Amino acid sequence: VQLQASGGGLVQAGDSLRLSCATSGPTFNTMAWFRQAPGKEREFVAAINWSGESTIYGDSDKGRFTISRDNAENTVYLQMNSLKPEDTAVYYCAARQPTVLSRWRGSYTYWGQGTQVTVSS
Repeated sequence: VQLQASGGGLVQAGDSLRLSCATSGPTFNTMAWFRQAPGKEREFVAAINWSGESTIYGDSDKGRFTISRDNAENTVYLQMNSLKPEDTAVYYCAARQPTVLSRWRGSYTYWGQGTQVTVSS
């Protein structure tokens, strides 16, 4: 099983980015995004169930981020709008088979390598 995150980069405040996470192997029931800024703990960003009909979000995005998935492509996305300098972090995708959506990083079995997002002011 491999999770390959991509789409990060250097942008200015107010810009948008779309992150992608392509998975090999099974289609996981729950996919999620986490992020980790320097010197901080990894924090939950968003999670989505298999059908895409159920999503949960962390406190940080406040409606600016949208998670989605394409099971035919085995890919999960994170659309990030109105980016702020405090969104600067390495963004990780994660996967688990249980169907209940979770904000707890310890409950995710598989992790991607991360993609760097840097937002300049």
